[in-house]
Amino acid sequence: MTTGLVFAPTADPRVFLAPDGTRHAAPAGWECLPPGDAGLTRRVKSLGPSWAIIEKRGRKAFSKGLWAPREHIQAAKSALEAERSTPAYAKKRAAAGARREHEQAAYVVSFEVEVLGFLRFAPRFEPLARSIARRVTEHATPVGSGTVARTERISIDRRAESAVIAWMRHQTTAYDRMAIPRVAGKRREVRRELATISRAILDLHRRDLPHAAAACPLCTAVPPAQPPAPHSSAPRAT
Repeated sequence: MTTGLVFAPTADPRVFLAPDGTRHAAPAGWECLPPGDAGLTRRVKSLGPSWAIIEKRGRKAFSKGLWAPREHIQAAKSALEAERSTPAYAKKRAAAGARREHEQAAYVVSFEVEVLGFLRFAPRFEPLARSIARRVTEHATPVGSGTVARTERISIDRRAESAVIAWMRHQTTAYDRMAIPRVAGKRREVRRELATISRAILDLHRRDLPHAAAACPLCTAVPPAQPPAPHSSAPRAT
């Protein structure tokens, strides 16, 4: 039997579609391992034949689970549960978690610096730039957010640029309220047009010249930072 195949789901939960269009029923004694545990999935794959079920929606692909012999799934689960119950595994997990938190914190700082570098606002608009950089970073960098800031396919400076343009599309334009025709390529076309407008607005803030802030979609989208409350040195009542 051919192993490690990739199929698409069908309406029948035990019948799948091969890349060549043929339909295949899951062998007797096979069951589905739901997605979500990468370690368990790898363990099951290493034990023998398996079918990965992948559903494609547009450009995205979603795992619908791994089909494999029932005894392989049970054996992998038992072995992994025994391994994960040891103190050594718990220590390893804690160390890995601490490392990821440190890496995430460093990435957030680096990303905000890159956003500021892309903005390059004039000195008079520096407080606005810092506020935008903070907002864009808070939105774009959380793990699992699925934003362009989390991809590694492009450099961090391009991620920062794309994140700013995406943030402006939602915060300074009517994009979220637009009725965009369901025509192939139309949404990308609208995004390109809005990106051109956003870049022009950013350029306006790169010149050290005043402008009508009340009519500026960027200035109105980001309220000015509130000054800190005055510190009182008066003695407290006892």
